[in-house]
Amino acid sequence: MATGHQTEESLKGHGLRITRQRQILLELLDESGEHLDAEQLYRLARVKDPKLNRVTVYRTLKVLKSSGLVDELDLMHHAGDQHYYETRRKQEHAHVVCLGCGRVEEFFGAPLDELKRQIAAHLGFEVVVARTEAGGYCAECQAARAGDRGAKHAGRRGTAARKTE
Repeated sequence: MATGHQTEESLKGHGLRITRQRQILLELLDESGEHLDAEQLYRLARVKDPKLNRVTVYRTLKVLKSSGLVDELDLMHHAGDQHYYETRRKQEHAHVVCLGCGRVEEFFGAPLDELKRQIAAHLGFEVVVARTEAGGYCAECQAARAGDRGAKHAGRRGTAARKTE
């Protein structure tokens, strides 16, 4: 979690003027621990500064994104065309998105570093940043899907059995 001082240093370090709007959005993204869309950020920012308007939030996100402080993510489009935001101040990680319930987990670790090394070795490509997403089904959604498949399969067997009687 970033303090106000860390936020100011991040803004200065990226050549940006320190404004209340920029500080609020960066701190909300760091403090929330979640991937927030622009509307969620707007609602949370209004709690901190009721004078903030929607246009300012969108414009500020664009500035923070173009300066490299914030990433815009589509998270496998699990919510349609919705985009989400997070700061780049965290350790590089992958996003694992459940295509059933939409839960998003972050995956950190050596396998990501190994993937970047393999890309460099095989393609001669210098990887500066990696944004990785994987889509699938969480344990709960797998269980629900298996239950649905089992019920459908049992229903089919029952139908076949009745036909042969």
